[in-house]
Amino acid sequence: MKASMKAGARPISRRALLTGSAAIGAVLLTRCESISETVNPISASRLPEGRVGVGETAVTAAERPLLLAGQTNPIPAWVYGDAPFPVFRARVGETMRVRLINQLHEHTTIHWHGIRVPNAMDGVPYVTQTPVLPGEDFLYEFSPPDPGLFFFHPHCNTAEQFGRGLAGILIVEDESTAEFDDDVFCALRDWRIDGQGNFLPFITSEGAGRAGSFGDLRTTNLQIAPDIDVPAGADIRLRIANLDPTRNGEIGIDGAEAFIIAIDGNAVTPFPFTSWRLGPAMRLELCVRTPPDGGNFRLLDYFSAEPITLAAFHAQGPARRTGQFTPTALPLVRLPEPDITNASLHEIELSASAVANQYPDLTPIVLPDGRTINLLDSLCTSTQTLWAIDGQTWPEQGHENAPPPILRFTHGETAHIEFFNSSRFPHPMHLHGHTFKVLSASKLSRPVHWADTVLVMPDERVRIAFVADNPGNWMLHCHIIEHQETGMMAWFEVS
Repeated sequence: MKASMKAGARPISRRALLTGSAAIGAVLLTRCESISETVNPISASRLPEGRVGVGETAVTAAERPLLLAGQTNPIPAWVYGDAPFPVFRARVGETMRVRLINQLHEHTTIHWHGIRVPNAMDGVPYVTQTPVLPGEDFLYEFSPPDPGLFFFHPHCNTAEQFGRGLAGILIVEDESTAEFDDDVFCALRDWRIDGQGNFLPFITSEGAGRAGSFGDLRTTNLQIAPDIDVPAGADIRLRIANLDPTRNGEIGIDGAEAFIIAIDGNAVTPFPFTSWRLGPAMRLELCVRTPPDGGNFRLLDYFSAEPITLAAFHAQGPARRTGQFTPTALPLVRLPEPDITNASLHEIELSASAVANQYPDLTPIVLPDGRTINLLDSLCTSTQTLWAIDGQTWPEQGHENAPPPILRFTHGETAHIEFFNSSRFPHPMHLHGHTFKVLSASKLSRPVHWADTVLVMPDERVRIAFVADNPGNWMLHCHIIEHQETGMMAWFEVS
């Protein structure tokens, strides 16, 4: 998980994090002066879009000075292309060929979050591929099988790379006849910066041991509460993605009627939208009936002392729709139905931990290209960690020192899992390679739905199930990145 360090740099271990956080907190990441051209905020409040799926698309991971709204000094952002959060559109079933070109000073990969890709394309270093070194490139080639809203990000040194802005959005379209009068995307993201063009530490001992280290600058589409023009009296598709490494939000709409039509990119039968607890990496899609010409509505986060406006929408022009608001429904997902009746239930505890476990009887991990990684040669079991999955912690040294799989399934077997959160903090749990059905939850009220990330509250039990039909080695982890980086990650095998 840890990326290669700059020459002469001294790696910071979790033990140093736990015992020397004051020293870490004093270190600020300095601004890059080698690139003079600064990337300005998106003035139109909408992120630029492009298409993938025709020929090969090059995506360059590089450092770019980024001037965020309200700031006077640019930050040394890490981006795919020219600015954070490029939006790509593709079609279900068409072949995507995306070549990652690494111009960073450390190795990286791309993980296609929520997409049921072949294992070799999942972008997890030392588990599904060798990392892409500085100056190297790697071709990701797959055909997305499902429509929806997804995103992509690195799985190397994730706290820093993702924390600096390295992420993008992928919208996969199908042949449905669902029609909307506008398609609006909102990327929610905090930035941990000091106002002088410096990043604050991406991991802190207090944040890692609690609910994460929050940023001070909250943005939507790289702006502070942007004003977004939408057609009046219209049914718009509002796509919301939480691209923050840490923050959980209670997302709501004020001033317009809305229905939830998709969760994590997966269509649901529309139901009225009041609010939704949106954890890191989770996505939500709404059908909103906009007000008449001149009217306004707001996207809010209620999970604070006072509601925070994330974006303001202004209705303009003649009404596009008349009569009663009947939300546009999307075609429901076509996924194999898990056979709960004949499946064994696996309870997985999400807990705090202080010392990594011993891992007996380790066997080599076989990469999709046939190469193996011998875990016995490199495993270190003395690492201090903060979090565990079922008593097992992910080693500080990263994916190359992975423990054995936490679960094993045969191809076509139904995986029936109950997450139990025995800790005092929420954990948005994400599974790679599969889309699961959320069956029940003991605290948060939510309907049965398909997802790739589910928020598990303290002392909550959440049951999920899926058909393990995608062979390979797949990660399971908390998407509060500081929790992931300090032990709350495991993997399961589908053979």
